[in-house]
Amino acid sequence: MRCIALMLGAAVIAGPVTVAAQAKPDHPKSQTAGAVSISVPRPLLPESFAGWEQSDAPRPLADPAQVDSANTAALKEYGFQNGLEVHYKKAGETLTLRALRFNDLSGAYGAYSFYRANGWPREDIGNGAASYHNRVLFWQGSTVVDATFSHVNPMTGSELRELATQLPTAQGTRALAPPILSDLPKKSLDAQTTHYAVGSASYAGSGGVLPPDLVGFDRGAETVTANYTLNSGPAVLTLIDYPTPQMAQAQEARIRDYLKAGANAQPAFPKPLQDSDQASLEVRRTGPVVALVSGDAIPDESHKLLASVHYESEYVSIPQPTESEVSKTGKLLLGIAELVIIGSVAALLLGFFLGGGRALYRMAKGKPASSLYEAEFIRLDLRE
Repeated sequence: MRCIALMLGAAVIAGPVTVAAQAKPDHPKSQTAGAVSISVPRPLLPESFAGWEQSDAPRPLADPAQVDSANTAALKEYGFQNGLEVHYKKAGETLTLRALRFNDLSGAYGAYSFYRANGWPREDIGNGAASYHNRVLFWQGSTVVDATFSHVNPMTGSELRELATQLPTAQGTRALAPPILSDLPKKSLDAQTTHYAVGSASYAGSGGVLPPDLVGFDRGAETVTANYTLNSGPAVLTLIDYPTPQMAQAQEARIRDYLKAGANAQPAFPKPLQDSDQASLEVRRTGPVVALVSGDAIPDESHKLLASVHYESEYVSIPQPTESEVSKTGKLLLGIAELVIIGSVAALLLGFFLGGGRALYRMAKGKPASSLYEAEFIRLDLRE
């Protein structure tokens, strides 16, 4: 309807112009048609890649409920924008791709970690990938792609890597990874178990240890949870990043009191805390980050893991005013003057040493120091 209205409007506008052109044939240059360029955004997924061709029309995914009705709230927390589902075929094989676009790279990584189950083998595709049987999940920039193959083969990885190069990349501040990831200790970390959450739904859905209301997402908290393989058993490390150290200090006290309550805690311990060794539960704050360790490791190793968490603030240098042209010119002239003075002093010293050396040499030969009054002639004897 909107296109029809635009066409009718164009016809109404064009009518008087035509009449005027007929009334005044002496001015043919007035009959100019302005070209209208329409920018059509590139589809999120290509029509073909690596030999795969679309088998039917793409299905737009404008609402998170179309993507995953059970986790609509989590997708909204990660900043879901839109998506596209496309079916492909190649040599009797089929492939279904679901590409989900988010506001930034952090949201895409969070959604990827939300849907990637622990233990999925790592793949080298895009910014990060994992696979499970005939399913491959990867993320590139602000886009998450869920690929389901009828059969996988040795070329599956290279095909998806080619696809990843055609996906849009995040730019500027949208390309920044969650800073809290850098606070995770690297030793004994199982990198395929990290889960990043920015809200209650995403935290609970990715296996969060604490009750979501206790974390404080309403205060701008962000969390990352990861598994560690220690000598005495597995441990789970939870990091909660708050906007300020003061907020982190207040939440640390609440979490510590909750853990001390044990069986009398309200609300009751979630299953991850119930399955943990109660003696190994410990919480600690460093800067605006609150760290919690749970699991089955012995208390000594749990304490060492917790002690290895160190918050390091990132300092950004403030740009200073640029130097004026007058100051630059003054420095240039001063430098030239310094060079002239140094050259003059060097010339005087060189002349003193060379002249004094010659005078000493003459005095050593029994001659006057100066040869100013000595008449030295060169005589040519031309007589036969």
